[in-house]
Amino acid sequence: MPRKRKLLAQLSALQNTSSFPQINAVEQLNTTPGADSSPKSSKYFMIEKKNSPQLQEDFFNQPCVSLAKSFLGQILVRKLPDGRELWGRIVETEAYLGGEDEASHSKGGKQTQRNAAMFMKPGTLYVYQIYGIYFCMNVSSQGEGAAVLLRSLEPLQGLDAMRELRSTSRKAPSRLLKDWQLCNGPSKLCQAFGIDKAFDQRDLTQDAAIWMVPGQDPPGEQDVVATTRIGIGNRGEWAQKPLRFYLRGNRFVSVVDKKIEREMAA
Repeated sequence: MPRKRKLLAQLSALQNTSSFPQINAVEQLNTTPGADSSPKSSKYFMIEKKNSPQLQEDFFNQPCVSLAKSFLGQILVRKLPDGRELWGRIVETEAYLGGEDEASHSKGGKQTQRNAAMFMKPGTLYVYQIYGIYFCMNVSSQGEGAAVLLRSLEPLQGLDAMRELRSTSRKAPSRLLKDWQLCNGPSKLCQAFGIDKAFDQRDLTQDAAIWMVPGQDPPGEQDVVATTRIGIGNRGEWAQKPLRFYLRGNRFVSVVDKKIEREMAA
């Protein structure tokens, strides 16, 4: 009996050591009455099983101009068939508002088989071909027939694969492209990421081969240049509207507007 009482005393002492209250304190901290015990995260993304944040429908569901600006600094991810992932930071966009926007493929609210994706839910890809050779990629936004053109990326991961894809797509004599030349234009971007017409009407929030994740350092208003769009021809006043947006000082932008940048600096 004395031995049994001794064992019970030792067990009682062990239960009263400082380690147990510390564990209980952590548990109480995590289950404070009235507190939200769910993980804290932005409403714009969720953590998937692959442990990678992904921009969700709420992010894309913005007015066109707002979305075009919000894209800056976000990251486009493309998973190739062989499993390699290409990552690029969005540094330049253009907004196409539909309706009265004379430069938009959906001007006047006209819906065709070609531009159907512009009328689909926000976050839908609209991929079209130019000159019968190159492709351009847009993302639908709020607004009937509105979409944002992705103009330029800053390559972050998979640069060798991007060079391979660019080399395969280019008809000119092959030469080693510098990093800033890989994605500094809408058709170059599509070449480098292996984007073609097969990606038209895909959903960025659901597709396994292409999606977006949040950038680490969202730019401030002072970092964003708003200027005129490129290559839209004679579209009257719409050719002069500041609907192209890019990150000031970023060398991966396709075309900089030095006049606007001087005005911003002043």
